[in-house]
Amino acid sequence: AARTPRTMATMTSLASISSRVATLKAPRASKRAVVATATRADANNESRYGACWPGRAVVPEDVPDLGNGNVKKISLLGSTGSIGTQTLDIAEENPDKFEIVALSAGKNLDVLAEQIMKFKPKMVSISDGADVARLESMIAAMDGDKPEILYGPDGMIEVARHPEVDSTVTGIVGCAGLPPTVAAIEAGKNICLANKETLIAGGPAIVPLAVKHGVKILPADSEHSAIFQCIQGLPEGALRRIILTASGGAFRDVELSEMREYAKNDPGFLQKKATTHPNWDMGAKITCDSATLMNKALEVIEAHYLYGTSYDDIDVVIHPQSIIHSMVETSDSSVLAQLGWPDMRLPILYTMSWPQRVQCSETTWPRLDFVKMGDLTFKAPDVEKYPSLTMGYAAGRAGGTMTGVFSAANEQAVAMFLDKKIGYFDIYNVIDKAMEAHKNELVLDPSLDDIVACDLWARQHVKDTVESGVCKELVAA
Repeated sequence: AARTPRTMATMTSLASISSRVATLKAPRASKRAVVATATRADANNESRYGACWPGRAVVPEDVPDLGNGNVKKISLLGSTGSIGTQTLDIAEENPDKFEIVALSAGKNLDVLAEQIMKFKPKMVSISDGADVARLESMIAAMDGDKPEILYGPDGMIEVARHPEVDSTVTGIVGCAGLPPTVAAIEAGKNICLANKETLIAGGPAIVPLAVKHGVKILPADSEHSAIFQCIQGLPEGALRRIILTASGGAFRDVELSEMREYAKNDPGFLQKKATTHPNWDMGAKITCDSATLMNKALEVIEAHYLYGTSYDDIDVVIHPQSIIHSMVETSDSSVLAQLGWPDMRLPILYTMSWPQRVQCSETTWPRLDFVKMGDLTFKAPDVEKYPSLTMGYAAGRAGGTMTGVFSAANEQAVAMFLDKKIGYFDIYNVIDKAMEAHKNELVLDPSLDDIVACDLWARQHVKDTVESGVCKELVAA
């Protein structure tokens, strides 16, 4: 039977934020001086919140090998999404190493019911209590004990902090992932982090909380997993620079002048191009973020909160082949890189198995072939073509609630672009306006309520900006 767990405090409180976004058009050598004058005078509060892995990752000793009776117990938030299904594929391939104890999902009951019958979790949460009876009927024929079924945000919290769980995989999107992540951290669960908002918006609150509770935040995206793997074993103070690689997205080989012509004469082309990745078939939102390089701007912020590296020492380089997933430079000028075929399963697996490595089948996990891989090429990003990078660095240096506003404004702007309500270049304009409007009430040490309220504020600000008629760019028919 379903039950409703105790209710968490309602998230209310509203703030408006701001920090002027500077225009950076300088190469790396001169970028630092420009940025210093382009941001808040007190913007160097970069170590204000600490870091999940401050410049190095110390590998614990005497950790028993997974398998042979030693099983890591997993809670999975967002089990029917892309991260969730890949996590379950890993668990199915390694039943002697991972056990799925608790699942949460939204409205996709057909897939969830199959997952429940296959993995037999002890607890399940769904988004809507009205669906509980239907889900119970769908799993009525399953063998063994049936799971306890919860629902709503409070149900997701109980899944995240299930007492038997060792690690919680956060595979849900948006600020909805913050409360269950907080609950898991407070319960001492390590976090397999696949929810960007946890650190981009919630970093000022989440990082100190994780440090306080001794919880490990293990990144499940390829770039930050690469960095995490590279810094293991580094002595204190050895990390000099982080180098994030970017595919360059849909417009990497298109000149800015050409894009502007399309914006005037054929906005439909820009719409189609921005949602077609040159390498992979992905969802429209993430493909668009890759086209604008907004995904990389967000990863710069995430890298700062994960590793405590100054924004002056986080660089982005275009690497079209996406074989090197990211790099670190050490104090003696050595560069360490993590390479592999593009495959999201590897960083997810490593968050689950860390500090150990799991032997994988060569059939389902192809090994990197350097001859097939061919040439690797690199180039600097054009910050005029990709103003998202400038905005991301500015938001990160401002700190506090500004990073969450930046992320939420982007989500809303992209949604309106995909809905053909604004043009491609309007995405940058409305984000800039949201950040500018959020100037005098920036909260440097926000509560979770502040973070969620600012997220909602930013989305509404973008809507209001568009509805005011200030966006003059042609939109796709």
